[in-house]
Amino acid sequence: MIDKIFFVYMISAAVSFLLYTPKLVQFCYAFRRAPRAKAKDKRRIALVIPALNESKVIGDLFDSIDRQDYDRDLLEINVIIKDEADPTAEMARTRGYRVTVVPEQTCKGEALHGFFTRLDKERFRACDAFVIVDADAVLAPDYVTELNNALEYNRQIFISRKFIKNYLGDRSARTVFSNCSALTYPMLDDLGNNYRMRHDIPMNMCGQGLMVRREVIEQIGGWPYRSLTEDYELKLDSVLRGFTSMYYPYAVIYTEEALRHKESYSRRLRWVTGYSQCDKKYKKQIRAQLKTKGGSGAQWFEYVFALVPLILFATVTVCTMLTGAGFAAYYAVKGIRLVKKTCIRLIAIPFGVMYLLLFLYCCLAMAAYRDVFAPLSAKEKAGTLLFAPLFMLEYFPIFIQSRVRAKKGMQWQPTEHIVYEKTEEKNRK
Repeated sequence: MIDKIFFVYMISAAVSFLLYTPKLVQFCYAFRRAPRAKAKDKRRIALVIPALNESKVIGDLFDSIDRQDYDRDLLEINVIIKDEADPTAEMARTRGYRVTVVPEQTCKGEALHGFFTRLDKERFRACDAFVIVDADAVLAPDYVTELNNALEYNRQIFISRKFIKNYLGDRSARTVFSNCSALTYPMLDDLGNNYRMRHDIPMNMCGQGLMVRREVIEQIGGWPYRSLTEDYELKLDSVLRGFTSMYYPYAVIYTEEALRHKESYSRRLRWVTGYSQCDKKYKKQIRAQLKTKGGSGAQWFEYVFALVPLILFATVTVCTMLTGAGFAAYYAVKGIRLVKKTCIRLIAIPFGVMYLLLFLYCCLAMAAYRDVFAPLSAKEKAGTLLFAPLFMLEYFPIFIQSRVRAKKGMQWQPTEHIVYEKTEEKNRK
């Protein structure tokens, strides 16, 4: 029985790998040079910053905005707060930024919608594009310049490249959890969006540093997305509406990653719960549209079959390990000398195969993201790669928990941030 189960597992694992081969080919696009443009004219670009109780960390973002090499007359900075008493209001106005109070906001989507619906029509029409920036971010000095370059392409939504804000500070500003979380971005963008961009497939979208043309805001009527992952919701809605998107890696924004396991777990649970909410709302419509209108092979693979090999492999592996644990316990109680063989074949080997594949995947992601991880020591990089597969395996309990949270209606919660010394000094002044 043990040998038969082990044989079935190995065959299933091999089939899963073969089915996933097209995705492996897509990953190779991460090492191709992305297209780059040089804008002939400068456009008016507006930064939109949801800043609910973010006064302790937003000073670093404000400093980076003031360092932009873009024409300030063509750069509009908008800060969204909930209460006029928020210290962020005075900090923003002191620098000449515009402040919008949206008291009804209970999530990021409502804050953005409140801003767009309150925006004066003349000001709205004067802007060519709007860039959503989180309050804990930092912008590269040429960030807006590169976004202006990106607008040369005939696309409607643009994704920035994410560097890690934690790496701008000293060693205390990063941990193995923040480093593992940082691997998410090359997995989504470099290993995914580089291929999608060349095959006209809607991008994976991250709300951090997302630039949207004015006509998109007009068409969707503000910002109608209310899930826990409003950026992923925009992606799925883009498929239905036919919005075109682009990953532009030359526009760099620095994002902050959680230092502690508890905060990291909470963030991932929120993301996965949001994905569940969005899938339930949009996936049936997307499949129906693809059947009705037809779609390229790449689109079908991306939206219908991309996860099948992963789900097959994960399901077979987990079931094999659980079966092995059950048999091992039974043999131990009965005194049958098959416990060691069972543990090796049905528990250790499946887990080892899964760990090895995740390890190789993380190595590929770090290679694609090597310029971002440059500040890390060799010891930190090795520790990150060894721990990252375990970090990713945590998505199993997160996925299960998210299904329960999605039914109960998990609410948006404020995120804990790193408080940087420079920002604290500015607040004291």
